[in-house]
Amino acid sequence: MSTLAHVFEAAGLATVVLSSVLEMAQKCEPPRALHGEFPLGRPLGKPLDALFQRDVLDRALALLDAPSGPVLEVYPVEIVADETPLACALPPRFDPDVPPAVDEARGIRKAYDRSVTARGTTSVSRKISADEVPDMLSKLYRILDGDAWDELGFPDDDVRSVAQDIRTYYEEAALEMADGPPPEGRQVEAWFFERTEAGALILAARQKMKEVKAPFPQWFYMAPGQRGRITS
Repeated sequence: MSTLAHVFEAAGLATVVLSSVLEMAQKCEPPRALHGEFPLGRPLGKPLDALFQRDVLDRALALLDAPSGPVLEVYPVEIVADETPLACALPPRFDPDVPPAVDEARGIRKAYDRSVTARGTTSVSRKISADEVPDMLSKLYRILDGDAWDELGFPDDDVRSVAQDIRTYYEEAALEMADGPPPEGRQVEAWFFERTEAGALILAARQKMKEVKAPFPQWFYMAPGQRGRITS
């Protein structure tokens, strides 16, 4: 974004960058930038907090009045990512004849549907729909069994996008199942990878794909880089 800001400014368009990595903003020196010491992926700081988000935007847009640049300001409030897994109970096993993650995904479907109804939309759409989640989980188990990942019928052989859709399906369902206030930081991410069968399966399939020398982007981006210990 900092590099693009220079391109747009050269074309006569005023820009303001919301910085998430201070060192990058300092190196690239965009014409105007507001850095927020917030968890990555949350440039406005606090989900569902309209007043906080509005203040971030107001401070960013105020930089347009700066007489010259580069201008780099730091938002005065720091938010530390909370990686405590979300308090979110999963339904008990229902069908012992299917793999655990498949049974789990079917069990949270009603919660997912309630989430979609409440929000009026879903982000499960990169490669698959919610209806396809159990079948895709079955294919991930086949990767662990030694089947070739690119012969299992993943849409466009894009396993990483399928994994991201599965995670999104779970996280949207979690918003309806969780106890307590809205989650902070990386609590939902931690819940998915540390508490669910599907999260554990994705990490195991990622490791297996690395071992069979699948292309780097495919296996690595199935999960955040800091999740799971990837062995050589």
